[in-house]
Amino acid sequence: MKVWANDPSAELVSVFTDIARTRMADLPICNAALSVEAVGFARTLQGHWAGVMITPWAINLLCLPGQEADWPVLAACSKHDWRFPSGDYEFTVAEEARIGVYHLCSLFSPAFEFPTQEQARLTALAVSHALHAGPMAAPEAAPARPASGRRAFLGLSQ
Repeated sequence: MKVWANDPSAELVSVFTDIARTRMADLPICNAALSVEAVGFARTLQGHWAGVMITPWAINLLCLPGQEADWPVLAACSKHDWRFPSGDYEFTVAEEARIGVYHLCSLFSPAFEFPTQEQARLTALAVSHALHAGPMAAPEAAPARPASGRRAFLGLSQ
């Protein structure tokens, strides 16, 4: 098993760029506006790496082993739940020769809703930030105020 002592972003970009140029080239599920980019990779509470991988065909959350301890040995295509401060998420086990075993959680596949790389990057940054943040608290309910008149009809506060 390959263990990542340092941020795997550069190697992930290299590997997925090669995949984009070869296996995925010209497939109809690819969004020509997107390129390969690794966003927000950071250590998890368990000492592994997690971040968002943007590719022309999908945007996925990835987990890679940062240490041998606590990394489950599972067959390809198996499912595994990873715990983050924001909650538990189901990942699928995958393997790529140059990366080794990694886990992925599909966020957008295909990723046609992104007309630009910048929009995909901003979404990936928001996902990465939210992943490592605690769960959002429910907003405190504002005291109810009676609504009347034209402003209420339009959904505006008084």
